Amino acid sequence: MIKIMVVEDDLNTQKLMNKVLTSHGYGVLLARDGLDALILLDKQHVDLVIVDVMMPNLDGYELTKQLRSSWANLPILMVTAKQEFNDKKEGFISGVDDYMTKPVNEEEMLLRLQALLRRAQIMSEHKLTFGNVVLNHKTLTISRGNEELLLPTKEFQLLFKLLSYPNVIFTRLQLMDEIWGMETTTDDHTLNVHIYRLRDRFRDWNEFEIVTVRGLGYKAVKKA
Repeated sequence: MIKIMVVEDDLNTQKLMNKVLTSHGYGVLLARDGLDALILLDKQHVDLVIVDVMMPNLDGYELTKQLRSSWANLPILMVTAKQEFNDKKEGFISGVDDYMTKPVNEEEMLLRLQALLRRAQIMSEHKLTFGNVVLNHKTLTISRGNEELLLPTKEFQLLFKLLSYPNVIFTRLQLMDEIWGMETTTDDHTLNVHIYRLRDRFRDWNEFEIVTVRGLGYKAVKKA
């Protein structure tokens, strides 16, 4: 059973998340603040952490930093009432994988959890299989049958991201932040060039294509 830790000091929110998660087959471990969470994590394994920001003793940002130093690949979803961009930025800089603001849509939260868990599994295996195509994160290669290509690092990371979430639209800003980092001075022209190169490399491959969603960004889809 997949076990999720909920770090939340509001008892009503704790109870609600516990009910939602257990009803969908997850095991749940509850912590009332960051210090409580660290104590429990020393004793029990969890597959994902949901963390609030505003908590006594150790807030969500500091907890995330400590989690990242000890459990580098642990998926972390930050759920908080703090909605300003700078709050989200601080969350991502501290090391969270995703960020949601309260009040939370339960269905959306469950979808995000599934995506984070799937991504964590992919990263632990260092491979992604997309139909007949296999991407190997350790070697930066993509292969099908006896054909194998070595990609430049950024191109590989970009393709790996898109194929990890087929049909999901990523904005240019999301892709720039993830692949080049939030502090990068690179503009979106660089992203466009990398997308063009990937399309050119795989124009004869029938397994997938990268689609431009006008006004939004890009997504990877299986070819019909």
